[in-house]
This record gives sequence, structure tokens and C-alpha cells, in this order.
Amino acid sequence: MDAQGDVALQHYAFLVSDDEFDQGFARIRARNLTYWADPYRRRPGEVNTDDGGRRIYFEDPSRHFLEIFTKG
Repeated sequence: MDAQGDVALQHYAFLVSDDEFDQGFARIRARNLTYWADPYRRRPGEVNTDDGGRRIYFEDPSRHFLEIFTKG
């Protein structure tokens, strides 16, 4: 997509299966990406399991905030 001017940073969340979470999380770790258990970036290197599922947040190369999570 071509856009003029700055593009506002966005948050994208993806509900994934347990297998998809495992695969995505493995790729994040293999690339040594920083990830957090919370959207406020207060729990780096942790996986959020507060709702019975699993959830992590990380940035894409354009600094958009991505979230993958499983159903609890």
C-alpha cells in the first residue's frame, strides 16, 4: 500500500489455535524478538496465561503492535 505521510501505528490481534501459537512463538524466539505478556510492555519475556489461554505481544518491523492469543 502506498500512503502519503506517516501511517499511525496500529494494534493487530490474532486468535490462533494452540499449534499456530506454538509455531508463531517459536519463530519469535528464533528471531530473538522482544515480546511481552501485556500491552503495556511491563512483563517482557513472559507469556500471559491470565485468561486460561496464552497471549503475547510483539512489534513487527514497522513497529505495529501485534498480539497472538489462544482461547482459554
